[in-house]
Amino acid sequence: MKNKPIGIFDSGIGGTSIWKEVIKLLPNENTIYLADSINAPYGEKSPEEIILLSIKNTELLISKGCKLIIVACNTATTNAIDYLRKTYTIPFIGIEPAIKPAALLSKTGAIGILATKGTLTSKLFEKTAAEYTKNITTIEQDGEGLVPLIEAGKLNSKELNELLSTYLKPMLNFNIDHLVLGCTHYPYLIPQIKEILGSDVNIIDSGEAVAKQTKVVLEKNNLLSAKTTFSQHQFYTNINSKVLQEILHNVLAKFSVEKMEF
Repeated sequence: MKNKPIGIFDSGIGGTSIWKEVIKLLPNENTIYLADSINAPYGEKSPEEIILLSIKNTELLISKGCKLIIVACNTATTNAIDYLRKTYTIPFIGIEPAIKPAALLSKTGAIGILATKGTLTSKLFEKTAAEYTKNITTIEQDGEGLVPLIEAGKLNSKELNELLSTYLKPMLNFNIDHLVLGCTHYPYLIPQIKEILGSDVNIIDSGEAVAKQTKVVLEKNNLLSAKTTFSQHQFYTNINSKVLQEILHNVLAKFSVEKMEF
């Protein structure tokens, strides 16, 4: 079991931001990544639809022999991970917006949260926000439209920059000093976000924390890879693989990308 792959799924290419952190910390692990781009974004679907999509992805990864699954999608985590953990025996790692560190580190008492509608309206998000932001002003912003533009390869387009600016600039009026990225697609927008918000606002995403938690769970279950040879990384997408390959262009690890219906 130790040399079986880690499974990762997301509603498209965004979860590759998590994958990069995982292989940086755990270079001996094999991985299988599912980019469910045909159904992106999950954030605009009902909780029932999100659970069904998460089941589909989970069962495909289990069928391919994965030893652990990372739900590399904030929306799928906040809506489906409880169900997945109750239904399957495999360990799951989820992703939540990093509200806690932002709230604890804030000096101005105001933080911004950029996330999808599916995350912002979930019970898990509501519970976490209520627990850690009692004395903090939180400005929540649904990033509607950002994921489709990223999935379409329009990362540096004028259209995306204008939309992002519309969402973020009003947050500056509240004197935020931290911005929480509540979608795994959004770390790819950090250069543009920094230009809009300036250097006084700290940007927090969950990638490094997820990688560390993955290592902890693998160790706890005695599942850390025992091999020292080159790792294998297989990516599957259910639409054109061009954008996925572009987002991975500077990755040093060996990987292969394949289009597959799922």
